[in-house]
Amino acid sequence: MYDYNVWANKEIINHLKELPEDIYHHDIQSGFSSISQVLTHIYLVEQSWFEILAGKTMKEAFALANQLQKELESIDIEEMLNLYDDLSLKNKSFLDQQENMDQVIIVDNPYAGELETSIYESVFHVVTHGNYHRGNITTMLRQLGHPSVMQDYGLYLYKR
Repeated sequence: MYDYNVWANKEIINHLKELPEDIYHHDIQSGFSSISQVLTHIYLVEQSWFEILAGKTMKEAFALANQLQKELESIDIEEMLNLYDDLSLKNKSFLDQQENMDQVIIVDNPYAGELETSIYESVFHVVTHGNYHRGNITTMLRQLGHPSVMQDYGLYLYKR
């Protein structure tokens, strides 16, 4: 599932690279005010969850994400692609080292309390979270008069 997530992120980012450059930072009335904000959010949530899986507290992971947010929202799409590539390589390496994806972890969410979950469930959360927000990007593109690109899991299966 994580490989699918990486593929889907690259599909949407590569599609965005083909569109007019100003689309990425264009202000729009939506759940997020720009596509760059959505991609930054997807990136930071993924980074945060893998930091948590590696042993950081959620509070520490969120603090790092909050430090990076404005900077990442302002970079161009090519820089974001490079960051995603680096993050996915780091995360794949982490996952390859895991002997038990069902290993229980305790996440202390400062807003919701403690959660007993597993590595697998946490990665599944990252994937479904990315799906949800790539859908936001599709809607935003349509509002701006541009098509999106298919990122369905079924298409991934055909292309892999």
